[in-house]
Amino acid sequence: MSSRTERRMLSPHSATSPPTSSSSPSTVTSDSRYVAMETYWREVQSIEEEQEGEEEEEVEEERKSMDEVELEEAWLTEAGLSSLVVGSSQTETPPVVEAVLSTLTRQQAATVRKRLDNYNETLRKRNRQPIRDVRDVFTEPETDSADPSPFPTQQQPEPPPRRYHTTTKTIRRSTNRGRSTLPMFVFEDQLQEDPSSPAPTPSPSSAVSRLRCADWLLRDTPYSEGVAEHKWGGTCRDCIRFHGDESSELQFAPASPSHGLTCTDDLSSRDLTRLGFIAHIELSTFLLALGVQSKRSRLPHRRTRDSGVFGVSLNSLLDNDRKRFPGVKVPVFFQKLLGVLEQSGLQTEGILRVPGSAARLKFLRRELDRCWSAFDWTDVRPVDAGGLLKLFIRELPTPLLTHTHLSTFCSVLGVSSEVHQVQALQLLLLLLPEAHRNTLRALLLFLRKVVSHQDHNRMSLWNVSMVMAPNLFTRQNHGNKRSITKQQEEMEEAMGGARLIGLMIRHQDLLWTLPKFLLAQVRQMNQASSQRQFNLSRTASRLLRRKNDRKQVSELSEGVIRVHAPLHTKVSMAIQLDKQTTARDVTTRFQTESSPAQHLYEVGGNIYERRLQPDCCLLDVYRVNPRCDWLIKP
Repeated sequence: MSSRTERRMLSPHSATSPPTSSSSPSTVTSDSRYVAMETYWREVQSIEEEQEGEEEEEVEEERKSMDEVELEEAWLTEAGLSSLVVGSSQTETPPVVEAVLSTLTRQQAATVRKRLDNYNETLRKRNRQPIRDVRDVFTEPETDSADPSPFPTQQQPEPPPRRYHTTTKTIRRSTNRGRSTLPMFVFEDQLQEDPSSPAPTPSPSSAVSRLRCADWLLRDTPYSEGVAEHKWGGTCRDCIRFHGDESSELQFAPASPSHGLTCTDDLSSRDLTRLGFIAHIELSTFLLALGVQSKRSRLPHRRTRDSGVFGVSLNSLLDNDRKRFPGVKVPVFFQKLLGVLEQSGLQTEGILRVPGSAARLKFLRRELDRCWSAFDWTDVRPVDAGGLLKLFIRELPTPLLTHTHLSTFCSVLGVSSEVHQVQALQLLLLLLPEAHRNTLRALLLFLRKVVSHQDHNRMSLWNVSMVMAPNLFTRQNHGNKRSITKQQEEMEEAMGGARLIGLMIRHQDLLWTLPKFLLAQVRQMNQASSQRQFNLSRTASRLLRRKNDRKQVSELSEGVIRVHAPLHTKVSMAIQLDKQTTARDVTTRFQTESSPAQHLYEVGGNIYERRLQPDCCLLDVYRVNPRCDWLIKP
């Protein structure tokens, strides 16, 4: 039986019968599912037609699950604890490992202990010597105490009073808060037409029933601490508050991460790396508390290309782009492709869904691979540009969501509550490599714009999600070898992938916003590290050590900060903080008509570098990190 025949047997016509009546609500649901399945299979057929006649460069071997040793080694490595499994000659816990362990809550520490125990037990069964005994890492107290600690005691000089405590195993803040107000994230029934515009103010009559505060972003405790009820089959507070008796799906209106919140691109790469360690441990702890497990497979061996744009890794593309555009975060070709689609394709009916000519796509691909920078886009039709976008994503050597985390993305569907799915995705996206995370962010922003024009292009959120599912979630094309059962499983995975894509499109503003507890744990990790405290970069330090600034080294009074602006005429300025002082107030003092846009950065102390949002209250930052430097730069 041919693959084309098998596909017909599993097509929407056989899987879901068309409704006989158009008046009942169930008919609408059935018809929507019918259209969605049709959309998926058309996309699969389009992909296979594009691949017809091409020589397969390789045949990916069956991806086998990792054994327990490999699984635990990979997990510990991603948690920043690779020295516990690599380098058996080490007898002392390295500083970075101590810093990670010193920030964990009890549940997070229990997850690490369980992983390390399982790793050592598996090695013993194989008659191999364990690298480290778990008791060497987690020491038990000899006497009972009110707050037993699962971590080794660290001998450190007594630091000045701080808001974060390196020896505490749960994240706690002092009761002295700069502000008591919480930012409001609005749940709306539909996305705005223009996602970049501010959210409209709802009428007073609907505010009581429709406005709710997403305060889980502002809590001091990790997500895993608030879902204990799920272990016993109960319902946690967030599930009751955000879902209740409502059956309609949640909608988050776009919101700026102000009021002390931080975006992923506000932090330095060094802080993001450490953030990834904590996010990895917290995600595993969170999913375990929700009763969800994920399996990992060995990474497939896939050949990569060194030239052109299709089939080239994102890092290679960025390395080439940065020779001309230093600091670029998303491949320039990908940005250009999105720009062409935004300019001419947002109102095109069936954009992304209607396939372009396979022969035309092959021709365009050859021309773009040959020299895309000199390519003339004027004659490229929107449907062909959409096909090129999907082709680029599909042929990445490492999928956009990565082989490592693809199964975990699918596991998120096992979480029953949508608010917990969003929280899990928020942690999971922090684990993606920086190039993949930034490229995914640009893609999701474009897809939201497509959905916002659905009155013209007929591409609803579900249609867009179903079209992108077989492109983002890698399909394994084995032609006639694929059985009907395999195709059915593939379709079910695609439906699940579409739900995930829909979640990421709808809630993307929250996904790139860091919850406060994660940033607090990164601060603790930096503070607990035995390395010297972070200072300004050498270049910035040289700029700050000017002759006319040497007289300003004296200690400042409480609540007074000195802001450095080495690129301005005013090199520095002392500013008295109050509850109303924001980052915008400070940058305005240095701003001139001719100067470019500037930002205020928190540098050093218990953070490496953090760009502050304009509405951020500086007194809150000062209380959290009193030893930081304040720097104004682009």
